[in-house]
Amino acid sequence: MAVTHPHARTAIVRTEAPLKRWFLRHPGAMRGLVIALLLLIWEFAARFLLDSDFISPPSVVLMSLGTLFATPGVPKALGLALYEIAIGFALAAVIGAGIGLAVGLSRFAHRSFMPIILLLYGLPQVTILPIFVLLFGIGAASKIAFGVSHGMFPIMISVAAGVQKINPVLRTSARSMGASRAQILYHVIFPHAVPSFFTGLRLGMTGVLLGVLLAELYVSTAGIGFFTSLFTQNLEPTRLIGLVAMLAVIAVVLNEIVRRAELHYGRWRA
Repeated sequence: MAVTHPHARTAIVRTEAPLKRWFLRHPGAMRGLVIALLLLIWEFAARFLLDSDFISPPSVVLMSLGTLFATPGVPKALGLALYEIAIGFALAAVIGAGIGLAVGLSRFAHRSFMPIILLLYGLPQVTILPIFVLLFGIGAASKIAFGVSHGMFPIMISVAAGVQKINPVLRTSARSMGASRAQILYHVIFPHAVPSFFTGLRLGMTGVLLGVLLAELYVSTAGIGFFTSLFTQNLEPTRLIGLVAMLAVIAVVLNEIVRRAELHYGRWRA
């Protein structure tokens, strides 16, 4: 029976501890390691286990991005999708935060309108897409409006819930010291609602992206939805995955903007 020397065991522990502490101090490195591992699994599976007619390795997708951007209409479609998502996200944030504040600040409004908001949020909105097309046409306006309809409800619910959780003593104390409504909103309500607001923004961004892409799939004749359907029907997985990757980049960039804004406006909580 082999016996491990105590000093050798101590050396192993000392070797592992700095590595563990390094990963704890650098969570981005762990995220990168996980992503790299998933890409390696994808690469191996696509090359040796799966049918190349339906899935392409990430290395092939990366090398073919030039071909994707050289496809007539694809760069314009990506630019239009970015425009629609950005405008829809901004409108969803303004509308959702405004209604969420109004509902959250009033107990009567919360009891009256929150059930209606939850009912509308639970409605499968793809079923009312034809109404948006009838109202706004088949252009960018219908995609933006449909994206707003997906993104504003998570923001409303998060903001209303965040405002409801604020200790009423804080508002009463500020009012007793002569603070105006605007001052209470800016110095008491807004700082305490920041976490809920940005949680809603993250969920709302996903909703806007989903709404815009759904409208593109059903309505567009030259946008991202059109090319997604085209590449799928023509069994072109490389260009299809490349297009999806570009949409993922757009989502990551918007999410990073929201994250940095949250760090900026919520730094006082540290």
